[in-house]
Amino acid sequence: MRRPFVLGLTGSIGMGKSAVAEMMREAGVPVFDADAQVHRLQGPGGALLPAIEAAFPGTTGPAGVDRGKLGALVFGDKAALTRLEQIVHPAVAAARESFLIEHGGQPLVVFDIPLLFEKGHAAGLDAVAVVSAPAAVQRARVLARPGMTPEKFAQILALQVPDAEKRARADHVIDTGVTIAQTRAMVNDLVSLLREKPRG
Repeated sequence: MRRPFVLGLTGSIGMGKSAVAEMMREAGVPVFDADAQVHRLQGPGGALLPAIEAAFPGTTGPAGVDRGKLGALVFGDKAALTRLEQIVHPAVAAARESFLIEHGGQPLVVFDIPLLFEKGHAAGLDAVAVVSAPAAVQRARVLARPGMTPEKFAQILALQVPDAEKRARADHVIDTGVTIAQTRAMVNDLVSLLREKPRG
């Protein structure tokens, strides 16, 4: 039986990746959202709460992970961050594998992975699409977010593979610096193209 064509979807902060993922869903493509999965695993009753509490005592409660407390412990501490990733990443990978099995009859599935290049997740994907927009558009979008400052934005950008490099490494680039209708047309064209691709 042929498996789905697996497209990785990524993009730097403020580039419009979430909007593009939603357009993919509207086009009938199953989309696995890595961030949403992490929120479920760390939310109320989440499967990872016991392991996180054991590694970082006092960071979980009835509402799930206290992101402020956990963030304070791992931010800037590479060893602590690695410890947390060793708990979270295998669980997300297992959920992704289950998602692929669940949608095995589909011609195309999308893995929405924010840090796809940063964390080396390109392996195992059939292609990568990068969502991009001009730097001025990106900056305006991000600085409009509540609590965001130019300093915070600069810190986040420093941790991400530069947009130009992402675009160079991508198989497909989706531009969100144009009208929503134009972006949607690009998404629909890409979906049509990939649904016809040969796969394993």
